Amino acid sequence: MPSYTVTVATGSQWFAGTDDYIYLSLVGSTGCSEKHLLDKPFYNDFERGAIDSYDVTVDEELGEIQLVKIEKRKYWLHDDWYLKYITLKTPYGDYIEFPCYRWITGEGEIILRDGRAKLARDDQIHVLKQHRRKELETRQKLYRWMEWNPGFPLSIDAKCHKDLPRDIQFDSEKGVDFVLNYSKAMENLFINRFMHMFQSSWSDFADFEKIFVKISNTISERVMNHWQEDLMFGYQFLNGCNPVLIQQCMKLPEKLPVTTEMVECSLERQLTLQQEVEQGNIFIVDFELLDGIDANKTDPCTLQFLAAPICLLYKNLDNKMVPIAIQLNQVPGDENPIFLPSDAKYDWLLAKIWVRSSDFHVHQTITHLLRTHLVSEVFGIAMYRQLPAVHPIFKLLVAHVRFTIAINTKAREQLICEYGLFDKANATGGGGHVQMVQRAMQELTYTSLCFPEAIKARGMDSTEDIPYYFYRDDGLLVWEAIKKFTAEVVGIYYESDQVVEEDQELQDFVKDVYVYGIRGNKASGFPKSIKTREKLSEYLTVVIFTASAQHAAVNFGQYDWCSWIPNAPPTMRAPPPTAKGVVTIEQIVETLPDRGRSCWHLGAVWALSQFQENELFLGMYPEEHFIEKPVKEAMARFRKDLDTVVSVIAERNKNKKLPYYYLSPDRIPNSVAI
Repeated sequence: MPSYTVTVATGSQWFAGTDDYIYLSLVGSTGCSEKHLLDKPFYNDFERGAIDSYDVTVDEELGEIQLVKIEKRKYWLHDDWYLKYITLKTPYGDYIEFPCYRWITGEGEIILRDGRAKLARDDQIHVLKQHRRKELETRQKLYRWMEWNPGFPLSIDAKCHKDLPRDIQFDSEKGVDFVLNYSKAMENLFINRFMHMFQSSWSDFADFEKIFVKISNTISERVMNHWQEDLMFGYQFLNGCNPVLIQQCMKLPEKLPVTTEMVECSLERQLTLQQEVEQGNIFIVDFELLDGIDANKTDPCTLQFLAAPICLLYKNLDNKMVPIAIQLNQVPGDENPIFLPSDAKYDWLLAKIWVRSSDFHVHQTITHLLRTHLVSEVFGIAMYRQLPAVHPIFKLLVAHVRFTIAINTKAREQLICEYGLFDKANATGGGGHVQMVQRAMQELTYTSLCFPEAIKARGMDSTEDIPYYFYRDDGLLVWEAIKKFTAEVVGIYYESDQVVEEDQELQDFVKDVYVYGIRGNKASGFPKSIKTREKLSEYLTVVIFTASAQHAAVNFGQYDWCSWIPNAPPTMRAPPPTAKGVVTIEQIVETLPDRGRSCWHLGAVWALSQFQENELFLGMYPEEHFIEKPVKEAMARFRKDLDTVVSVIAERNKNKKLPYYYLSPDRIPNSVAI
């Protein structure tokens, strides 16, 4: 009688093992086997991290094995099991791999196909077509779209983390409890004694050092020592944690009536302001999005304020960016003066602090939350709903949506919900952050997620004219490495543009993103379908780059740049000044966040800047969803290309007082998971 050797690998994460009964059946082209109990006498099967082998003898020839069915039945209490993969050795000595990487819960069962990636057109056998269809039907019931707030991208239909499908939950929910993590962060930073001191102001700038943790030679310490300098202020628009707003000023806006006379002492080329604009030396950051956004009113004891500044920057003769004019609100007038470097010291300093605070709000809510977290969740939900596990694009993308839906669900549960942690310290809490996302959704375009095009659209692409823009330089290297990799994978599975166009599952995935994620907004430019291999490669690059590199660039520098509170105040407790010559140091300190809010802010930026335990970085694919040699070779080339990028960045950073490393691939996690 034919005999098969079945090898079963159990996951190594917490609680992955099981004591339940595990049964296996084989489905072949000429017949099906009986149900076999996988059990060895006097042996604890399916322990966490174990690889167990069993001999399975069948009554008759089964032909080519098409499916493996695994059933789990209760032994004592329900005991979830994480199955990594099954390997089958046939009676003829062939080995067949069946990747799984999923949880089997309750009295559950799972039917696996072998690991070769297949498009729907490759499946001619009825049983395989049926398996493909059933898997998607089941997933579409599990992964449902929901509107969390009007105007937002749709998200997963789950009120809290435990409502999520087991396969996308965190291994340990405790590890991503924001309340716990922020409190733990404050404890680690020895600042918990201040955390309840709301309404209590610091006495001066030096007083902020009481909650500032000195880690020698870090960027944060350099920020603390140089934050008041114009060069440090300008540098952050290029290489801080929100390097996506600065753009070349092609024409001075009418709402900023600045003249050559006002800024003459800042211009170094003996040209008029208009001539400097024409020569490409003037840059602008406009926080128009914040105009009219409601400030946080959740604490009746503390008034909080927002502004919508416009900041003009100048590229000096050293090719460094310095601010030359700041107007704190959008409509010019006597009570909205243009602040200048030639003004009194504290007038100019407070104007810059207002810009830094506004930058913090746009960074947190738009650059970080909307444009990485929420967008990546959209790609993740659409992938689970429309691509079966056997589809090559599912196999490619699954590592890049790992834990994204879970972290966002947790954020909606604890962080950005009504009365959530976001309300504690941020001036845009209490609903302002919701208004901001609703506005920014109108501006969210597909091309703005295509890194090279986004850089070009802001006029920031010339390395010769703007030499110190490391975010751009490193981002382009990573984008190209990802694009080369996705093009290779697409080339392996799609022999022509026609095959792309006829792949209905792929088209449904793209359509789901457009219709539900982007809410069918035509102006967004998101494709409704994809017709060529080149466009598919670009689309996949957008998905992977957004989840990995873009998120890393705007997330992991938060402690570096925002831990010195005056450099990134999460709230302001007095309105913007309406006249010059009246600002004092005392007034600035009274405007900055109080002790309690400073501590919550510090706990947040510390917690958000930490990598996950067992973090998987770009190019690491420990789950072997792909088994074919050509793809494995493409992955090896991808890792090699990324190693080259790591070396280039390390060489550039040598001896730099302010190294830029957020886009070094060895520091870019595969997915949005924090």
